[in-house]
Amino acid sequence: MPTGTTLEVTDSGIIVDILSTPNAAAIHYEGVLAPGFVNAHCHLELSHMKGAVPEGTGLIPFLKTIPTTRNRFSDKDKEVARKSAFESMLKNGIVAVGDIANTTDTTDLRRMDKMHFCTFVEAIGFTPGGADRSLRYAAGNLETFQQQKPSNKIRKQYIVPHAPYSVSADLFRLISKHNPDSILTIHNQESEEENKFYKNKIGDVRTLLQQLGVDDTYFQPTGKTSLQSYLPLLGSEHQFIFVHNTYATQEDVAFATFYAPQSFWCLCPNANKYIEQRLPDIDMLMTQGANICIGTDSLASNHELSILSELKTIKQHYAQINWETLLRWGTSNGAVALQMDDTIGTIERGKNPGLVLINGLEQNENVYVSKVLV
Repeated sequence: MPTGTTLEVTDSGIIVDILSTPNAAAIHYEGVLAPGFVNAHCHLELSHMKGAVPEGTGLIPFLKTIPTTRNRFSDKDKEVARKSAFESMLKNGIVAVGDIANTTDTTDLRRMDKMHFCTFVEAIGFTPGGADRSLRYAAGNLETFQQQKPSNKIRKQYIVPHAPYSVSADLFRLISKHNPDSILTIHNQESEEENKFYKNKIGDVRTLLQQLGVDDTYFQPTGKTSLQSYLPLLGSEHQFIFVHNTYATQEDVAFATFYAPQSFWCLCPNANKYIEQRLPDIDMLMTQGANICIGTDSLASNHELSILSELKTIKQHYAQINWETLLRWGTSNGAVALQMDDTIGTIERGKNPGLVLINGLEQNENVYVSKVLV
């Protein structure tokens, strides 16, 4: 907000008025006042796995570890970790989350009515014969979320594909047809091995599938990148959120933008560093006019769930990107990506975006959330 701006806000956080001149009765804050952050991609159900997976393994070893590790914890341990992570997100100024669900564990967090939720129920299944079964399983989880009582917060839920290497062509089509108006989010090009598999059916993805007992005999390489191969299987009427994009190219972005104009590119830089020790080509994304939003991934691949921390990491590696742009990625762009921008994302009359006070931006050092106001 411009210096000297006064906001009139209700106790519940609704912006009543925005005044350009100081108001003597107003409470004065030093710092930058921003709308609440939007975490466009998070796995809250994996919060109990903080520190359970070593850093720098690369994606494929990371994926091998998750299934064998995630259920070594008691239900109580999972609940305690999940709620602790959720409370930390609130303290970090996050007001909305695009939460990835393979279970229905996070129904308890949604029920707390402290944050807007868009729950993305993942469907997984790489063999064509299992596509119907995979969709039915995801639909069962979706129904559990749908049956929750109405909330003061926004609640949405959609079935989405997990990743190109874990979803068959038949399952992609079924997901697309299940709800043609849904937002579709997908883990995209997080590893170069994903592109190798689609181009030539070689590399560590094929090894992973074999080790998991998945028969990939039917799969024929396309000679194209994963994104250019799977996207035509999904209806272009969907709004897409491509997540990670660590190995996405200029050609991929151009392809996606042409095929699906309602595309968002979600960056989770701290998770990318944790797993692959590499960041996406953000300069390229910006040059291509990509709509960028921000996520945290999970505590299995991150040390904290903080959008500001993600933005600080981008700033460290791309110093030329100004803070105004970064904050827009972490607030308004995320709100539009989750289709919640009528309520959150920007400070406007009638909205209830949450208000976060950030200090240190002017000096670009020791940047931190000093207060969550509403």
